[in-house]
Amino acid sequence: MVMIFFLMGIILLVGAPLAVGFGLPIFFSLDALGLSITSLSNIPYEEISAFSLIAIPLFMFTGGLMSASGMAKELIALSDVALGRIRGAFGYIAIAASALLGAITGSSVATVAAVGGIVSPEMIRRGYPAGYVAALTATAGLLGVLLPPSIPLILYGATVGVSVSQLFTATLLPAALMAALFLVVHVLLSRRLLPQGVEQRTSENNAPLDHQAVTPLRIAGRASSVLLLPFIILGGIYGGIMTPTEAAAVGCLYAVVVVVLRRMVSHKVMAGALREAVITGAGILFVIALTGVFNRAMVLNQVPQDLAIWVATHIESPLVFLLTVNVVLLVVGSFMETNASILLMGPLLAPAAAQFNIDPVHFGIIVATNLEIGLLTPPMAANLYVAARAANVPMLKMLRYLAYFFTAALIGQALITYVPFFTLWFR
Repeated sequence: MVMIFFLMGIILLVGAPLAVGFGLPIFFSLDALGLSITSLSNIPYEEISAFSLIAIPLFMFTGGLMSASGMAKELIALSDVALGRIRGAFGYIAIAASALLGAITGSSVATVAAVGGIVSPEMIRRGYPAGYVAALTATAGLLGVLLPPSIPLILYGATVGVSVSQLFTATLLPAALMAALFLVVHVLLSRRLLPQGVEQRTSENNAPLDHQAVTPLRIAGRASSVLLLPFIILGGIYGGIMTPTEAAAVGCLYAVVVVVLRRMVSHKVMAGALREAVITGAGILFVIALTGVFNRAMVLNQVPQDLAIWVATHIESPLVFLLTVNVVLLVVGSFMETNASILLMGPLLAPAAAQFNIDPVHFGIIVATNLEIGLLTPPMAANLYVAARAANVPMLKMLRYLAYFFTAALIGQALITYVPFFTLWFR
């Protein structure tokens, strides 16, 4: 097994696609594992035929329409009107907008790209250091996964066999906790970073973000159709009317109807958003297919079971086990993309967690949150790269500010890990 993980590391280091990194070592090691190609041939289809996975491209298409049509700008303009009189308002706006977009796109990186591209230039104009702006938007992007619908949670539920609806419900309070911690950091730092602790507002940037002479009422009216989208998706799921996949389809259809009726995008732009969603979704499904081969080979060779036995033998306390899991997942999240990490680590660690009677829903939130924090830690650190590009600032200038938000995220992760109420409040 050591050789398989060594081969995987080499393949990924040379820049091969993730799917190849998961699948090729298994096919090279069939004889050593005592497996045949026939025994693994139907696994890719079984892995990607799960009904819940249909939600992934649907949510991606919805998020693409949000970004391309200008709906994201309307949400942020509405936040500006609602919060503009508060001291340090744009930090609140960035966090609130990240939460709203996260509840629609289900993707952390997509949230950072949308919010950072719109909010970052305005925050810099209002006196915030560019490094601080990038650190704030990168960290607030974590809410894109913590708030449902969350693509990593869909993947975890599908591969480990946990209810996606319960995972979505369980993550609401952790998301609120993380948002509150980020807000506290912003309140404390903004007073020190801004001149006289107040945002600079000139006649040029005193208007809402769309810079049009429109009333707050008109801004609210424009954004109302966008605000209905998370209510449709989440209300349908939590009201027991729809499954997450059905909610994804209804939300996608609603977004298409809105942009068509309001003539917000051309047919070419809509086709581009659809094409991007299909390509990205297909790429994720391809990774899922070959990760399934990898995980099945691990199961057939008793690797998860052996790991569970080793953990039960060498670690007596569930508290120590959870601390070990947190450290391991933070390291893994620093080197692997979130979705791939979920697919790899979820099936491996879930049996070990069961040995300590850790609730599978609670453990799923722990895994997803840990791996998502990995998006803030190099070398992968996708959130940092996207946020730095949006703020046009070198990554090194982000790090001094990022340390505060990263510490807040770790505090939140510790509370989520050791206080089960945060994830199991609904039971």
